[in-house]
Amino acid sequence: QVQLVESGGGLVQPGGSLRLSCAASGISFSIYAMRWYRQSPGKQREMVAHITSTSSTNYADSVKGRFTISRDNAKNTVYLQMNNLKPEDTAVYYCAALLRLNIYWGQGTQVTVSS
Repeated sequence: QVQLVESGGGLVQPGGSLRLSCAASGISFSIYAMRWYRQSPGKQREMVAHITSTSSTNYADSVKGRFTISRDNAKNTVYLQMNNLKPEDTAVYYCAALLRLNIYWGQGTQVTVSS
């Protein structure tokens, strides 16, 4: 059974930082590409960051220079370091594992940026 479990969300002030984690089980983690998505009320889910099995990365324009995706294959975990957070970053953040046509989703973690 595949499980992706996100953690690390919460309430933070503008300009603050959070680090999200996503622990995977039930898959051969190291061969999967991993992504972080987010969705805020009334908006479509958007991809935030992507990391390949060889740790190449890319980012949505809205988070470039502020967010960093990384992975630790020994821990079957992907991370999203979020710095200089803005109110518009408020959303539910989901991790996803991708391999060919297969995609698995986590349950999401809420990030709220507010003073």
